[in-house]
Amino acid sequence: MKILRLCFLLTVLTTVSLSAAAQFSDSVHYYVKYASTGSFNRTEDAKSFLLNNALAFKVSQKRVMLNADASYIYGRQDQSQTNNDVSSSINFNLYGNNRRFYYWGLTSYDKSYSLKINNRFQGGLGVAYDVIRRPTAVVNLSDGILFENADLILKDTIPDKYQTFRNSFRVYYKWTIKSIIVLEGTQYWQQSLATGSDYILKSNNALSIKLRSWLAITAALNYNKVNRTGRENLFMNYGLTVEKYF
Repeated sequence: MKILRLCFLLTVLTTVSLSAAAQFSDSVHYYVKYASTGSFNRTEDAKSFLLNNALAFKVSQKRVMLNADASYIYGRQDQSQTNNDVSSSINFNLYGNNRRFYYWGLTSYDKSYSLKINNRFQGGLGVAYDVIRRPTAVVNLSDGILFENADLILKDTIPDKYQTFRNSFRVYYKWTIKSIIVLEGTQYWQQSLATGSDYILKSNNALSIKLRSWLAITAALNYNKVNRTGRENLFMNYGLTVEKYF
């Protein structure tokens, strides 16, 4: 909870500083996005459901961009819990004269029943570059070093508290077709610098069809693997996305 409060305070302070700076320089732009997706299955023998709620907020001006994200996944199969996963992050981008290249900083917090993560904090710095940057297509590569402090469960019962540094490599893409169809995804590979077998894989992908400028039907496919715990999960669900620029 202390980490969550710190992340919230950092978001507020950064937002205030950006707003204050805008009075003397560039205007500030805001973006908010909320997606609610899920799946439900019921037969005579069994039933299962999964709910995935995600919220994103962005504040940007010419030189600085702040992004804050949070998600909550809850799932059950019959009488057994399958998911109770919380994830939040705050990151900022610092731009120079070349907008295709920038520096970034990140703090994140995770807690996952399905991946056997009691608590995990990551924070670090890196660089990123837009390989493709067009109004209808973006491909971005980024790399950096993260410090991780984690409390995990190994083989369901063994506690594992540890710290490590990771190399974090990310690929982000977004394609827009005729302003109606949007394909967007982020892929992560986070390798521990101390142990070759200690790595994290994340893959988040979504296909959206816009009904209005602010409303879309979304199908999402998410995959996560924590090799240290030997756990992985895969979600495929659908729902609605609401987004607004102001």
